[in-house]
Amino acid sequence: MLLLNEQDIRKVFDMNDAIDSNIEAYKIFSSGNAVVPLRQVIAADEGRGNFAFMPAYSSKLGAAGIKIVNIFPGNRERGEATTIGQVLLMDDKNGEVLALMDGSFITKFRTGAASGAAFKLFARNDAKIGCLIGTGGQADCQLEAMLAACNLDEVRIVARDFAKTEKFAEEMSERFKDSGAKLIAYDDANEAVDGADVIVVVTVSTEPVFDANRVKKGAVVSGVGSYTAEMNEIDPKLFKLADKIYFDSKDACIAESADIQIPLREGLVSLEGLTGDIGEYALGEISGRESDDEIIIFKNVGLGILDLVIAKLIYEKAKNRKIGYQWG
Repeated sequence: MLLLNEQDIRKVFDMNDAIDSNIEAYKIFSSGNAVVPLRQVIAADEGRGNFAFMPAYSSKLGAAGIKIVNIFPGNRERGEATTIGQVLLMDDKNGEVLALMDGSFITKFRTGAASGAAFKLFARNDAKIGCLIGTGGQADCQLEAMLAACNLDEVRIVARDFAKTEKFAEEMSERFKDSGAKLIAYDDANEAVDGADVIVVVTVSTEPVFDANRVKKGAVVSGVGSYTAEMNEIDPKLFKLADKIYFDSKDACIAESADIQIPLREGLVSLEGLTGDIGEYALGEISGRESDDEIIIFKNVGLGILDLVIAKLIYEKAKNRKIGYQWG
């Protein structure tokens, strides 16, 4: 079994690889070439966090996998990681466990790449202004993906604590200094959203964090944070304003996220008004952006097939380059 940490993965895989990997995973999912049960979530006592189990299998890949990812938002106050996990990759020929990988990093990496895939496929070619709402454990890879997918001049960063937002913006400015984009800390989400071409919302909020009316024509909004019936970071009115609404999995999002459950329940959008899954677009089965003025939403809750595809590709590259630690 090959053991791979974040440093090992970074040696063989970059964000552009991850974005392409996600697009391939969405195509596998939408073509029916994968078994992806809904995420199983067990809540810890007293609302401390969630234990989540995400299995997937694809005969096309010749592999199965499971990610165990535990999300404990309160850890940040103690200076600990808020997302903790591991990914197991298995061969479907004999059930051998091929690799154990840093699931915390893979979660961040492929979740960032999910937004990156949406921006690569749906953003306007002249997109220049980005907006990142949230500076938690997922935020750095969301920013990395935004910068990889679009040639941005500016990214506005906003979160609840402005002092932490400023610190995050400073750290990311140094980390991504070669991107050519200016990273600016904002203390008001509506001001940050106003005029932005690509927007990522990655929070654990139980109520909308920006006004839908501030979203410009032609923008793409990636809703990342809400994965339970209690989390609602996107203003429900945005679903009424949107011209197209895509999902990683429509069924999974409707089953899990208040972001789409609320606008459906309130009649702001109908099931018939939902465009479809991003994989269906990647396969050429449904339309994409048809004008520069269309507002597009990409709602995603995360799919096990993303972890499986990226894990298989990372494993193959690492094995070929003899990266990682062989155990057993």
